[in-house]
Amino acid sequence: MSRGKCERAIAFSISAIASTLNKLASDCCMYMSGNYGFISFPDELTTGSSIMPHKKNPDVWELIRANSNILQGLPNEIALMTTNMPHGYHRDYQLFKEILFPALDRILTILQMSHFMLENINVKKDILDNPIYDYLFTVEEVNKRVLEGVPFREAYKSVGIEVSQGKFKAEKKVSHTHAGSIGNLCTDKIRDKFIQVLKQF
Repeated sequence: MSRGKCERAIAFSISAIASTLNKLASDCCMYMSGNYGFISFPDELTTGSSIMPHKKNPDVWELIRANSNILQGLPNEIALMTTNMPHGYHRDYQLFKEILFPALDRILTILQMSHFMLENINVKKDILDNPIYDYLFTVEEVNKRVLEGVPFREAYKSVGIEVSQGKFKAEKKVSHTHAGSIGNLCTDKIRDKFIQVLKQF
């Protein structure tokens, strides 16, 4: 009765990792685009356009995204292979190997490539100096007024009116104390915890 369950668990694990890599790759493709320009990569890791001389195509991330999508279908492949099986061993199970083994190689490869790409990422500085991002700080302003004693409903309404009238002035200095918040990411603590967990394997 347990045949195929281990393989299905492996498939779900691979699929979950692939889902995260897919979103990472999609974000990188989007944030590299001309509409954002938040990040860039060296010329060696991008390709030029056949017609637009200024364009840098995120080919590596696009391939990571596509390979991740393939892997997200893995649990379904395993599930369909075991759907109409009675108990016991059947030769059908031999095909698990030609599904899972290449998938393990594929997920390892795209993990390595994602790591390599992130080692070479260039993040544009001072992005938020652009006034088009001022409205990112409306919640900060509402929170500031609440901490000063203004009821939330009044603070919310007054900031909304300032925005609609073009009078909102963004205060871009943030001082969050909650771990993981903007300006207090605590990535060093996350890294330390990750290393401690990794040592258990």
